[in-house]
Amino acid sequence: MTSNAFRALADGTRRDILTLLRGGPLTSGEIASRFDSSWPTISRHLAVLREASLVVTERSGQEIYYELNTSVFQDMAQHLMTWTRPRLKARAVPRRVAKQEG
Repeated sequence: MTSNAFRALADGTRRDILTLLRGGPLTSGEIASRFDSSWPTISRHLAVLREASLVVTERSGQEIYYELNTSVFQDMAQHLMTWTRPRLKARAVPRRVAKQEG
């Protein structure tokens, strides 16, 4: 898991693309057809998702299929869960009080 994944998830369009991919692999053209954005914009979003390893690609002839990389999401979930667990507090070591001689 990298900070690239969190940066990629910061954009609403990229989150929408990931939601689409929950239904299974789609070609870049199928993804682009569901948005009002230009093809180059969607292509850049797909590149960011791929660079963050949130999606994997597979070429089939002329088509490139995009699919969720679920292992990265599992890693991210594990990482986030560590933030919700209470930290173990260091046990306080009692200090010895020096006796005054007198």
